[in-house]
Amino acid sequence: MKAVQAYRFALDLTPVQERAVLAHAGAARVAYNWALARVKAVMDQRAAERTYGVSEELLTASLSWSLPALRRSWNAAKDGVAPWWRECSKEAFNTGLDALARALKNWSDCRSGKRAGRAMGFPRFRSRRRSVPSVRFTTGTMRVEADRKHVVLPRLGRLKLHESARKLARRLDNGTARIMSATVRRDGGRWQVAFCVEVDRADRTPGCPGSVVGVDVGVTHLAVLSTGELVDNPRHLAAAQTRLRRLGRALSRKTGPDRRTGQRPSQRWARASARLGRAHARVSNLRRDGLHKLTTRLARTHGTVVVEDLNVAGMLRNPRLARHITDAGFGELRRQLAYKTAWNGGRLIVADRWYPSSKTCSGCGAVKAKLPLSERTYTCTTCGIILDRDLNAARNLAALATGMDTAGSGPVTGRGADRKTRPGGLVATKRQPGTANAGQTGTVPPQGRTTDHMLARAH
Repeated sequence: MKAVQAYRFALDLTPVQERAVLAHAGAARVAYNWALARVKAVMDQRAAERTYGVSEELLTASLSWSLPALRRSWNAAKDGVAPWWRECSKEAFNTGLDALARALKNWSDCRSGKRAGRAMGFPRFRSRRRSVPSVRFTTGTMRVEADRKHVVLPRLGRLKLHESARKLARRLDNGTARIMSATVRRDGGRWQVAFCVEVDRADRTPGCPGSVVGVDVGVTHLAVLSTGELVDNPRHLAAAQTRLRRLGRALSRKTGPDRRTGQRPSQRWARASARLGRAHARVSNLRRDGLHKLTTRLARTHGTVVVEDLNVAGMLRNPRLARHITDAGFGELRRQLAYKTAWNGGRLIVADRWYPSSKTCSGCGAVKAKLPLSERTYTCTTCGIILDRDLNAARNLAALATGMDTAGSGPVTGRGADRKTRPGGLVATKRQPGTANAGQTGTVPPQGRTTDHMLARAH
């Protein structure tokens, strides 16, 4: 199968190379701000003309937001806007114009209802001090050197890596990978290069193709599996909170920038800000590493992984849990499972958001109308089963996967709900044939499919 994935490596730049990369990132920012000012001026002019009663056919001609149109406008005006444009690669200006074209399209689609998710605001101008330096190359020479410790990029030349690029080099040498683009970006005070590569991945099979595992994520435990395994939540942000607070207080005592008076930050403020940024980057790297290890193990071991469709954005509105939920990374865990299960020949099933996995008894199927979060042990008054609340939810998720038919396209006829549980005590529901408890496996549909969204309905 063909897949597009990224290989990211840390760069070891010399001062001259770092200035060259910053110049390219600055060129991208200049092109972005120029094009945004041009688009905004045309929009403001048309809005003003409408207030004067000018008809639509006599308004100022609108400016196209597509990347080719913005690139043509830039090429016609670049001699006057940026006389130094020959010093940087054309890919630098294309980076800024492409970012603006995508931002304007997202804003327009959001206003027209074509784009789902949170509302997108109108693009804002990029600041030299607040924006993240980044430049993307899509054409030209992009390769890994034979020593696998250096990479070659257009106009930047030969750059040294902090680590070996042997994983990417092996695929390039075997002809199973093709570099599509390369992005140089400064993250947490360290320069990194990310290669977007089209890879020919060999067909793989999970270690236990017929195994079904339910994954219930939480704050106390990062994940509770239907097999009974408890994955501890490392709480990287909470562990680094003392150091982050100390660095934040040290930064507040330095002379920082002031936009109102035009005051520039001091050198001590810049160094303290860099220390705080590196501390936050370390927390992010630790969280990403732990999630990658967990999701890779699940995708390579089990043929079917079942998770919940959590409303993470709504959960973040709780001020007491927002920081802990963000530290756990629920959304990132599901995102990684989505593509890793496809890579390894398995499948990911996403249970409906209103499926009462925690309120349903995994033994008899009775559903409780109310189950407060403070009640961490599930006790069924019908069959008398007593077990951990999260383990009960994980078992219900695993049993939900067996409600599909052998072709993998039939409806989910097992217990569940398509909305919040109705009040009024326990709801008796019948187990459908083929439903398995935790540790058992049922009929698994063919592998190699993408994420399946399952809607369970109550009877």
